[in-house]
Amino acid sequence: MKTKKWLATFGVMSMLFGGVLAGCGGSDSSSDGEGSGDQVEITLAGWGGNPSETKLLREALDSFEEKHPNIKVKHEVISDQYMDVIKTRLIGNEAPDVFYLDAFEAPALIETGVLEPLDDYVTDEFDVDDFEKPLLEAFQKDGKTYGFPKDYSTLALFYNKKMFEEAGVEVPTTWEEMREASKALTKDGVVGLGVAPELARMYYIAESLGGEVVKDDKANFADKKVVEALQPIIDQRNVDKTAAQPSDVGANWGGEMFGQEKAAMVIEGNWAIPFLEDTFPSVEYGTAEIPTINGEKGTMAYTVSYVMNAASEKKEASWELIEYLTGPEGMEIWTSKGYALPTRKSVAEKLGFDQDEYRAPLVAGASYATVWANGVNLPTIMNNFNNQFVSVFLGQKQLEKALKEAEEQANKEIGE
Repeated sequence: MKTKKWLATFGVMSMLFGGVLAGCGGSDSSSDGEGSGDQVEITLAGWGGNPSETKLLREALDSFEEKHPNIKVKHEVISDQYMDVIKTRLIGNEAPDVFYLDAFEAPALIETGVLEPLDDYVTDEFDVDDFEKPLLEAFQKDGKTYGFPKDYSTLALFYNKKMFEEAGVEVPTTWEEMREASKALTKDGVVGLGVAPELARMYYIAESLGGEVVKDDKANFADKKVVEALQPIIDQRNVDKTAAQPSDVGANWGGEMFGQEKAAMVIEGNWAIPFLEDTFPSVEYGTAEIPTINGEKGTMAYTVSYVMNAASEKKEASWELIEYLTGPEGMEIWTSKGYALPTRKSVAEKLGFDQDEYRAPLVAGASYATVWANGVNLPTIMNNFNNQFVSVFLGQKQLEKALKEAEEQANKEIGE
């Protein structure tokens, strides 16, 4: 895809980390350059988080500045349309020195050449092998690394312990077991499984039988293997009547649906844990790795990296910031409360998340997860899939026909 095409079609940003995306600022080219002996100011842009996350980031930045007294970090937050703002500022040469980049948006930005390759800055002490491999690969292309992931979440099975006990069912380990358990759990206005019928959640399921959702950077989800893999989700809602989406029961998302005890099981990410603790503290629940499909483990991973503006005039200082924030010390500060999971295996172990009652299954999934990122056309592919798949889930269309129509429309829009 050509740069001008990317500029003409500002990407769609996934809201999987649950909140409004925000944050960025322009480079201050009027500051003294590096090596002048004066303090260097660099800009860091990201989207906003909850007050606790904001406090943790501030702690990490304060720690960095204490250890690097010659570098001042100006942190900027944008309250809406994060990627549109970043792209506009990149075009106008007013982009920040360092900024957040979601894996979903990374391929398009990498292709334009606006990101600085980071490999030449890396030392052995940085220990690249400590990162969970799938998360790091999301920001690599043609042997070059354009970002280091700062945090992530996978998906896990959340289950209501009381409902399971009353129904006399065990925590399922296979998809077939989960479908059977859902039948026993569906009663008294409660559905067995809450489902988010969108590609960002369905991707690993769609490819579980060997099909490809994206092939040669085009939509391929009408593949018979993809259709076959997705059919059980549709049947569970429309044949078994044991699955529902949140809006079916008056909820906004899976965590709320689960917290209101309108679903005995949901497949959600790390973000659901603090939400349940704060909003539904009386709900007794557990987590487990997602049940296997066709004998194979699978889950999704959503990750964000720090990247460097290739046009930055303060690259050494910018790298020092990235190195610290994605290094063991900075990452430990940022992820210490468990709002986000550390992408470094050593940090996850040090913080005990790999043994945590709720987070251990999420951490376990990082090594085999499918990262929500695949080429520059994924936004277009996603939109067309979602438009049709929801109708199928609601029983209004037949799966194979709907996906074929969606695939044709997506590839028509891609046009190459």
